[in-house]
Amino acid sequence: MILLALALAPALAIMIYIYIKDKYEREPIGFLLKNFGLGATASIIITLIIGTLLQYVFPTADPLSISQQFFKAFIIVALVEEFSKYIIVIFYAQSHKEFDEPFDGIVYAVMVSMGFAALENVSYVFQFGMTNGIVRAFTAVPAHATFGIIMGYYMGKAKFATSKREKIKMNLIGLFAATLFHGAYDFFLFINFIPGISIGAFVSLFIGIFLSRKAIKKHQEISRFKH
Repeated sequence: MILLALALAPALAIMIYIYIKDKYEREPIGFLLKNFGLGATASIIITLIIGTLLQYVFPTADPLSISQQFFKAFIIVALVEEFSKYIIVIFYAQSHKEFDEPFDGIVYAVMVSMGFAALENVSYVFQFGMTNGIVRAFTAVPAHATFGIIMGYYMGKAKFATSKREKIKMNLIGLFAATLFHGAYDFFLFINFIPGISIGAFVSLFIGIFLSRKAIKKHQEISRFKH
């Protein structure tokens, strides 16, 4: 029970934080939980299927190959995971009537991301123990939230784009930006055989957090003017 609480607590804390930040028109709890649930189920299933196929076609077995680890970080892990979340946001949340202001892009993308991160975290914590859970509470889970905020910022803009072309463009920029930060974070961790290189993961995470805070503030201002 303690391990389960430790695994779920970071995602829950981030969800509450984002919910509070949605100051002007908060989303229904039930719909938020549905997005969280889809993140924990559908996105995990999509990731496993696509990731396994890619890993089979493009093996990245050599842990000392920088090119293989680059492909693994940016494509097999980052793109596949972010695409699995993106699919849910674009086809389930973005088309829903409750998605009615730009900030909602951040809200729903984070809820889906936290569903994914929570289930992933449960798996890691039960496999590797409490210490791993504590470390991930300050690294991997906030990282998933950061990628979700970055993606959601652009998907919020896409929802209210004035043309179909602009909508597609904003949605794809969101997917690309989240994948870029996710890939950079993982890549530096994957090539930790180079002394000191893993610090790059935390640099990319801090940059992502900084940009996420700006994205939240910007969409809050837009929402304030709408109300």
